[in-house]
Amino acid sequence: MRVLFVTDNFPPEANAPASRTFAHCQEWVRLGARVTVITCAPNFPQGKVYAGYANRPYQREQMNGIEVIRVWSYISANAGFAKRILDYLSFAASSFLAGLFVGADVIVATSPQFFTTLSGFGLSIGKRTPWVFELRDLWPDSIKAVSAMSNDRVLAGLESLELFLYGRADLIVAVSPAFKQNLITRGVEENKIEVVTNGADLDMFAPGPPARELSDALGLTDKFVVGYVGTHGMAHNLEGLIDACDRCTDPEIRFLFIGDGAKKQEIEELVKRKRLSNVVLLAPVPKEEIARYWRLVDVALVPLRKDPVFKTVIPSKIFEAAAMGKPILLGVEGQARQIVDEFDAGLSFEPDNADEFLDRVALLKNDRALYLRLSENCRALAQNYDRRALAARMYGLLQDLVEQQRA
Repeated sequence: MRVLFVTDNFPPEANAPASRTFAHCQEWVRLGARVTVITCAPNFPQGKVYAGYANRPYQREQMNGIEVIRVWSYISANAGFAKRILDYLSFAASSFLAGLFVGADVIVATSPQFFTTLSGFGLSIGKRTPWVFELRDLWPDSIKAVSAMSNDRVLAGLESLELFLYGRADLIVAVSPAFKQNLITRGVEENKIEVVTNGADLDMFAPGPPARELSDALGLTDKFVVGYVGTHGMAHNLEGLIDACDRCTDPEIRFLFIGDGAKKQEIEELVKRKRLSNVVLLAPVPKEEIARYWRLVDVALVPLRKDPVFKTVIPSKIFEAAAMGKPILLGVEGQARQIVDEFDAGLSFEPDNADEFLDRVALLKNDRALYLRLSENCRALAQNYDRRALAARMYGLLQDLVEQQRA
């Protein structure tokens, strides 16, 4: 089976869409597929092309058995709505043109970003090939949730396009059961929607002691570390949590933030202005180094803003943290909380509630029996969401779709 996968994010980028796509494609190659990925020059989230790459019209490379085609796009930082839309549309156009010359039995296009799926739809028409909409984000609802845009006419137009693409996809693979339910209530056929959640790479993410030299260098040795690893974006309200850190008076607690994004500069300025000695801010680390930094952490912080749309989201950080045996401090309602509660793998606090956040931090630090129980349960959660098994399930769905098309 020949799989053509269109995605705006791919390694060496290390965000959730890139990691999921890479893991799935590697497993599909192992299962016998010929996989071609069309993506752009790696630049997320700073909007700067990574060293060793260039923003050229067309370039090829091989990565773990995957043929990777990188095309030109207008590159901007992960900030500023108009420039990001131009970035997205340019990649949709370039990926469509490149994809016309790639043999495929099935096309997969993933969101975010949303316009990638427009490329997938166009390629399915041009190549008379079935296509799969991998739904990772309810867009444009997530735009409304973070107040990134307020033009109702444009948002209505985007929603009409969204529903059009759902209707034209041969299969929709949603990463959350709540996404599936959302689509059903809006008139999308239930029998064309499947759920394949995010999961954990149990080989890459495994418990282990922290590297002493790294811990010493960051001033984290013998400290209780609450860690956030991921995008510092508009959806996470990290700036509100920094205010909470300012109120933490326990000298043994440290807050570690690793990553970049639209809010990173604001967070850096806030920490500097408040002169916070209990907060450590780090730039993004390479994917192969992430587990090493997770081992510095005692508790994994997973926050999102308080908004109904985020009740449908299951952040991938839950699974990475669980695989590392790190109890989860969850500031997300809905689907994510159901999973953490089901496995008793962490504690929750109301999103944007600084008092509850600090209360849960203190409880995790001071109740050793509770901490050890949650840590043990994390491994059970991770094993239940083994990314390799989930990739194999999606591969089976692709095979079924191709066989139906041939029949």
